[in-house]
Amino acid sequence: MPNNPEDLVSVRYMVDDVEAAVGFYTKHLGFTERMNAAPAFADVVRGQLRLLLSGPTSSAGRPMPDGAVPAPGGWNRIHLIVSDIAAEVDRLRAAGVPFRNDIVKGPGGQQILLEDPAGNVVELFQPAGQ
Repeated sequence: MPNNPEDLVSVRYMVDDVEAAVGFYTKHLGFTERMNAAPAFADVVRGQLRLLLSGPTSSAGRPMPDGAVPAPGGWNRIHLIVSDIAAEVDRLRAAGVPFRNDIVKGPGGQQILLEDPAGNVVELFQPAGQ
């Protein structure tokens, strides 16, 4: 894990429950907990990816000037490369992880979308030829 935060690519996900999110990413997707200030915030890393998990009480969860409140979900997502997508899907489904779709095949490879406990999307992708 890189020590310098400038060497990491950071993505922020709004989550309903920071501890549940940390557990999900570390247990199911191979992330390592970096810092935990639950219930407000934690971050986990996988390679060069730093995932910022911000709960409702975090500074990132504060309402906007127009009253809009940041919330989890949507379609933006992190994209994780896997070598055997079918085996990963089987493993995750057996663990009760919810999926938005089935494996989709295209010219670049295969992909599927799963959800973390807050409804944020994670894409698993197996490049063509693997």
